[in-house]
Amino acid sequence: MSDFFDNWTVQVRKGLIELCVLNALAERERYGYELVKTLVDLPGLGITEGTLYPLLSRLRLQGIVTTRLEESSEGPVRKYYALTEEGRTLRLQMLEYLDELNRGAGMLRRRGGTER
Repeated sequence: MSDFFDNWTVQVRKGLIELCVLNALAERERYGYELVKTLVDLPGLGITEGTLYPLLSRLRLQGIVTTRLEESSEGPVRKYYALTEEGRTLRLQMLEYLDELNRGAGMLRRRGGTER
């Protein structure tokens, strides 16, 4: 792969990782490692614990997610993450924007005659 393509994929993944986290939390609250296990299986996302935990911290500071601690019978205390109302609204806005962006990109792709 070229350096240009490598850099481009990194930038695309950055925004999508945030949306994927919000989508995973829209279903229900989850603890951090559970989120890692859920997201690590998504093809092309390339998420790790080192990526996820700083992101979750930033989302918490921005009021997009809340956290709570809960004792676990399986080990240490777990930190659970849940979307706030602001987080739910933001998720919907992000999904609408992504749909619009994909429609526009699809129009250009069809005009260019590139089928795939």
